Parts: sequence; structure tokens; C-alpha cells
Amino acid sequence: MQNKKHTPDSGRRAFLRNLGIFGAAGALASCGIKTGDDDHSNTRGTGEMTMRHNPNTGDEVSVLGYGCMRLSTMGMRDGSQNDTIDQEAVNASVDAALEGGVNYFDTSPAYCKGNSEAAMGEALSRHPRDSYFIATKLSNFSPETWSAEASKAMFEASLKNLRTDYVDYLLLHAIGMGGMEAYENRYVKNGMLDFLKEQRAKGTIRNLGFSYHGDVEVFDHLLEMMDRGEVHWDFAQIQLNYIDWHHAKEVNPRNTNAEYLYNELHRRGIPVVIMEPLLGGRLASVSKPIQAKMKTRRPDDSVASWAFRYAGTPEGVLTVLSGMTYMEHLRDNLATYSPLDPVNADEDAFLQRTAVEILENDTGRVPTASTACPAPTEWIFPAFSHTITSASTRTMCHATPPTRTMPRHAALSSTATTLPCPRCARPTAVWPAEHVCRTARRLSTYPLNSIKSTFILKNSARERYKLKR
Repeated sequence: MQNKKHTPDSGRRAFLRNLGIFGAAGALASCGIKTGDDDHSNTRGTGEMTMRHNPNTGDEVSVLGYGCMRLSTMGMRDGSQNDTIDQEAVNASVDAALEGGVNYFDTSPAYCKGNSEAAMGEALSRHPRDSYFIATKLSNFSPETWSAEASKAMFEASLKNLRTDYVDYLLLHAIGMGGMEAYENRYVKNGMLDFLKEQRAKGTIRNLGFSYHGDVEVFDHLLEMMDRGEVHWDFAQIQLNYIDWHHAKEVNPRNTNAEYLYNELHRRGIPVVIMEPLLGGRLASVSKPIQAKMKTRRPDDSVASWAFRYAGTPEGVLTVLSGMTYMEHLRDNLATYSPLDPVNADEDAFLQRTAVEILENDTGRVPTASTACPAPTEWIFPAFSHTITSASTRTMCHATPPTRTMPRHAALSSTATTLPCPRCARPTAVWPAEHVCRTARRLSTYPLNSIKSTFILKNSARERYKLKR
């Protein structure tokens, strides 16, 4: 892999080293760090992509990573129900990303109904192999693939579909989902962890790591394995954003606060890959009062750029993944990270207040949904169609079973149907709950079943902020 020009991180990163990722503004000020907005000028989009160094292999990795879970489809081009990947659009996006300095591409055998790897293989193979890094996964969503034979076949298929004879970054996919039993059955008892370690020794895998969702016991177990010398993790992928840093469990009780995950990885020197920097797109569609505050501070920056800058600031973050389905999202992210202007102490404090404000002001209603009923809902999915994907997930009224709805510009799948909302009578494209994708379920923010639970949530966020102050 050729070494691309490394843009050194700002000296502000030094003050984060002994504080984990972010400290309170007062603590930072005591270290001699400026806390006003005038401690840096806005360099957004004025230089080259910021690169991060992987100490394990010497890779120079772009701080912006290209997520390949939601690729452009033909239906997005013509408004049809055709969910075939639009290879021409994918090729164009990959070309623009590489031209802008992006060199990390994250895919999986499970993405895009199993077609993401092949699409990315076609797009990337048009470029020199040493100009990009491929990350893919040994996915775990179907127990039918958990046997040693099926697992090895999956790995070989990934190499074939990606048109390569080695993978730069290979992840155990979503460890924690299903707890320790699922982890043991998927990766240990079938001998696959040993197999992957052997492939790393042969050079077929250059970096071996894992992505984490769910049961933190599994996360801790994998790190303890490294502590005992049983395995070396070259990197790990976690969910991190300015809400999940302190409030992940308030968003979803199954989640773990990013502060804990990051600190456990960072103190062991494990490079960190960030997913969900926008919390499913939610942090790109904040309320108008919050948008106004952001624009007052940085008039030229997008709302989404605040979340991306936050996710890219911590020391030890290797890359921040973004599913850039549309070219305008790619352009905005390139501007944000070319070069990255890390958040300063004052901005960190502002974003921590913003996180609390977002949680306090969520009243349990469908957000920004002109095509959905404003009645309270049992499940709320973040509306992210205009930020990272055309498949915005929303729900109908409280009186109906949990459903998934699409915005007007998205193509409908064969399982969708149109039903009148029982409260507002608006025609709404819906999916039965059993057809809601795993990603949509995972992105659910609050299971708000009563006014009481809303009150508890809001007060929990408020009390956390008081304690931090």
C-alpha cells in the first residue's frame, strides 16, 4: 500500500491523551487550552484529506471511510422498485472518493442483500490495488453459515467478489449480538477464530479485528483474551457519536456508552474504527434551534459535519465510516475531513449540551414526517433518508403494530403495501414488523410505551448533564 501524504493532527489532540477522548471544558481550560471559538480558523475543505497511521501495519488510512452498506440502486435513479445496485453510480462515487483522498472501504457479505462486495470489487478493481484498503467481515447473521465449511466458503467468496487475493481489514461481525453463546458458536467452537489468525499469519488477512453491538460481556471478553496474549486485535469498530458518548443506554438499553468502549480500546493501543457517527442520520437532522446555534458558530459548515468532526477527533481513531449513498454527502464529508479541524474544548462542551437538549426535546413523536402521522408512536426510527440513504425508517401511529415506512422518493420493495393510517387516514407505505430489516431494528431510538417512560428518559438526560456541570 502506497503511503499517502499524512496531514498531522492539530496540537489540540495532545490535551485529550490523558483524558480519554473529551474532558469537561473547565478541565481542558485548566490545561491551558483555549475554550473559545477563536482558537482556530475554519480550514474546511482547503487542503488534503487527514490521514491516520496504523501502528500495526504502517498503513496511512483516510480519516473518512467509505461505508458500503447502502449503495445506490437503479430504483433511486428512476423511482422504480428496482433494488439492483446502480454500478455506474457506485463506480462514479468510488472514483470521486479516491480522488478526494478516501482509501478505506468497508463492506460485508451481508450488505445490499449480499451484493455489496461484488459491486465494490468491480468499482475498486479499476484502480491500483495499493491505492485502497478493503475491510470486510465474517458475518454472523445466519446460523446456517456458522459451520467451519460454510464460514470458510464465505471468506473465499469475499476474496472472489472483491477481486483480490488478500483483505486489508477483516472483522468478526457484530460480536455481542446473541451474547457469549452466539460468539462461541460462531467464531470459537467451529475453529474459525484460529483459521482467521492463520490467514493473518499467511498475509491473506493484514489486520484482524471485530465490530461490536449488543452484549458488553462479549466485548470485554475479547479484550481480556488480548490481555492474556491469546489473540492480538489489530483494530476494533464501535459506535461513537456525541449522543452515544454518555447517553447510549438512554437511546437503547442494549447499547454501551461509547466513552467506555473507546477508553478500553485506546488504553490497549487498539486503533478504533467509528460507525454510526450520525446515529443513523439523526444528527444530520437536528431541530432548527440547534441548527441555528451550529450555524452561528460555524456558518460554512453543515449540521452533519459537527458529528463527523466529533467522531474524528479522538486520538487513536483510525477512520470514521459514512454511508455516502449520494454524491452530495461525499462532497460534504470530503470538505469536513480535508483537513479535519478537531473539535476544541468549547465545541465539545457545546455538543455535550446539545446531546442533552436533543434527548430532552424528543417528545415521542415521529420526527420531520410530513407523510407520517404526528401521533405518539411505540417505536421511533431516526429519519435519515436525506442524509445517508433513501430508505428512511419511520413508524405509523401508536394504534398500529410497529411498521416501517418509506419517504416518497424511495423505491418500494415487493413486501410493501399501502394502508391508511387509522388515526390520520394518510396513505402510508408500510412493511409488516417481521419484514423490518435488522438494521432498522437496531437503529430504533426509544421504545416509548408511555408518558412515564418519556418523563424518565428526559429527566435521566437532564440529571446527567447537571452532574457533568
